[in-house]
Amino acid sequence: MNAASTKSKSQLAYHWVKERISSQEFTPGYRLVLGSIASELDMSVVPVREAIRQLEAEGLVTFERNVGARVSMVDDTQYRFSMQSLSILEGAATALAARRLTVDDIRRARDINELMVETLDHFDPRAFTRLNQEFHATLFATCANPRLLELVEAEWGRLGHLRDSTFSFVPGRAAESVREHENILQLIENSAPLGEIEKAARRHRSATLDAYMIHEHPDETLGLPAF
Repeated sequence: MNAASTKSKSQLAYHWVKERISSQEFTPGYRLVLGSIASELDMSVVPVREAIRQLEAEGLVTFERNVGARVSMVDDTQYRFSMQSLSILEGAATALAARRLTVDDIRRARDINELMVETLDHFDPRAFTRLNQEFHATLFATCANPRLLELVEAEWGRLGHLRDSTFSFVPGRAAESVREHENILQLIENSAPLGEIEKAARRHRSATLDAYMIHEHPDETLGLPAF
């Protein structure tokens, strides 16, 4: 098997496993048997092992000696770190994309946000979270820095493993979130300074983290500082 073929198959295995972690089919603590995965995907163990190493580097998988690979356990500290990182990364990506967004892009984002408003009366945290991702992806998709987009996507992947939906814990945060979405859209439409757009996007993500931490750990003050 040549190097290019191994690389291609390792990416196939990587996405296959990652998708099952994100969908909760492979739950925290689930043992990842490399031979079984290789058999399922009709490939050798070599590319599967490479895929597992990549997932381990992202924090989605842990490897224990004499035990093997397992889906990482949920850790509030890791969740907090991912949310803090995402607030910075997503804020920057949104600001860098702002001047490249078209009228149609803005309209699409606003349509998604209106769908989110409609879900509030019969709240489904998972559906709301999917729409939330789609909203933000629409705003930062035109960011010209591909590395930054890769980092944002990686943190979204971690969050999908750590928390199926933060809004399951703090449903009241959803209504505030859609109002903040509209504020970000207005800043972009009005060609506000990029620093102001970045700050609004960053504070928006930080506010969700703060709401969760206050709900789950009321005796701790772990919110992000105001930038």
